[in-house]
Amino acid sequence: MPHQTLCNKAYSCAIFQLIMNNKDNEVIGKNLKYMRGLNNFTQEMTADALGIGRSTYDNYENGRREAPISVLERASDLFGCELQQLFLQDNQEQPEVLVCAFRHEDLTPSDLNAIADFKRLAKQYMKLKRLSLS
Repeated sequence: MPHQTLCNKAYSCAIFQLIMNNKDNEVIGKNLKYMRGLNNFTQEMTADALGIGRSTYDNYENGRREAPISVLERASDLFGCELQQLFLQDNQEQPEVLVCAFRHEDLTPSDLNAIADFKRLAKQYMKLKRLSLS
């Protein structure tokens, strides 16, 4: 994971340190699986939306391979969570996850990407709202 890529994304120092110190594939995999379950997505749906193969996603979710930060960013948008939540040891205590209720039948990768775009905007709005209240 190149430091330049993370620094160019304007991550806060705390998030950057969390990412660099917690590259435990098993923790990330557990959190990917947990977030996918909250959204009632299959591995195949998730992999298609992320633009990767199902077996590749399965390897990330089971901690057998390190997921690139670009995939984790897209996954956090799709799942409606903050990127740093994918690196936490005990993610189940993080209540703020955007979950949309809709029928899952026949969703295309394009549909899932539209959902991810919406969740990304909603997350940004929620951050701005929190900042304006503090």
